[in-house]
Amino acid sequence: MSEKIPAVSAAQQARRRALFVPREHGAWGLLLVPLFTGVVAGFASAHRVWPLLVFTMATLSLFWLRTPLESLVGTSSVVARTSEERRTALIASVCLSAVSISCLTGLMWKGRNSGLLFFGVATALALLAQSGLRTFGRRTRMAAQLVGTVGLTCTAPAAYYIGTGQLDRRAFVLWAANWIFASNQIHFVQLRIHAARTATFSEKFDRGRFFFLAQAVLLVALTIASLWRVLPPLTVIAFVPALVRGTRWFFQRPKSVDVRSLGWSEMKHGVTFGLLLALAFVCS
Repeated sequence: MSEKIPAVSAAQQARRRALFVPREHGAWGLLLVPLFTGVVAGFASAHRVWPLLVFTMATLSLFWLRTPLESLVGTSSVVARTSEERRTALIASVCLSAVSISCLTGLMWKGRNSGLLFFGVATALALLAQSGLRTFGRRTRMAAQLVGTVGLTCTAPAAYYIGTGQLDRRAFVLWAANWIFASNQIHFVQLRIHAARTATFSEKFDRGRFFFLAQAVLLVALTIASLWRVLPPLTVIAFVPALVRGTRWFFQRPKSVDVRSLGWSEMKHGVTFGLLLALAFVCS
């Protein structure tokens, strides 16, 4: 009997953490990689360090805020049911809201950095569209993820804007590059999961022909955009590791899908992409 009490207590603590700690580990990568590239690409001068730090705090607190809010509203997989759980989620929501509001107020005080309103509206619309797509069930799951990623990757142009004070073409190119890479990751993960039982190239191609062909089209499009100076020349190199891993899978021998291992592998690709993309913008 005494052995069951600690086990129950540990389960309760784990559930309490799940009420306010984000559980979508992949989403952290989809948020932090664009944020990193935006900070590095937009680091124009020393006096911008503090605004960039404040923006990073605002971004992280807003991302974290979604979990306790969904627990309270009941749209999360873990819903606050008891009064103690609702109090935990409510306290987390209030604290995170206070941090994010304070940071954003400081950044936008007296009309400064008003361009952040554009990114706020874009993120809100993306989240609303994502919520709408989720109501259709599993058949629109990937579409919902792709739309939601628009809001996560906007941290790249927003950080660039805070760092440089400019909302120019480079900011939107940075946004597009991060979204395209994130979309590639999402599509690849979904393909690996849904095509787990495929063995031959023909079977894999039958399930993922769009992804396979999109890899080649993306490489050609990136090369042309780089030659026309739409993208920094080194941007193509940032995409190469992910394009290689996506294409190589079609020719590999069949093996079981370990979701955890796949997640770590994609995280490594995300870090590699972020470093190479940041370098491409710094050197351009």
